[in-house]
Amino acid sequence: MIKLYTIGFTGKPASKFFDLLCKNEVETVVDTRISNASQLAGFAKGSDLKFFLKEIGGMGYEHNLDFAPTKELLDRYRNKKMTWEEYEVEYLNLVDMRKLGDKVNIEELHRHCLLCSEHGPEKCHRRLLAEYFQHKFNDVEIIHLK
Repeated sequence: MIKLYTIGFTGKPASKFFDLLCKNEVETVVDTRISNASQLAGFAKGSDLKFFLKEIGGMGYEHNLDFAPTKELLDRYRNKKMTWEEYEVEYLNLVDMRKLGDKVNIEELHRHCLLCSEHGPEKCHRRLLAEYFQHKFNDVEIIHLK
């Protein structure tokens, strides 16, 4: 069984964020954000996060833009030009267009954690992506770290 984790950093102090990752023995955090360089991300800014993950938990870090929504899609949702349900459909269509089910070796995602900024997984593309992999490969257990 492939264990695939998800986590958001908003609303979590760094201590809780890194504690969740370490306690669950995450090996690599896969950043699914469009941009990982925002100063507003605090400890989760890409270059800093890579350092902290290695130093605190011996974890790896990857930024995978194939897993991110497009800027246009995200902007349309954030600007309320589409509903969450419409966003879900368009994001999953994007995942299909990118042929992620064919590109990804699911075994390589074992003990990896999909990262995004959203606090919870309910309205976040990291959950949609994890569920896509679960549906495509069947042998995937999704664990949302909250």
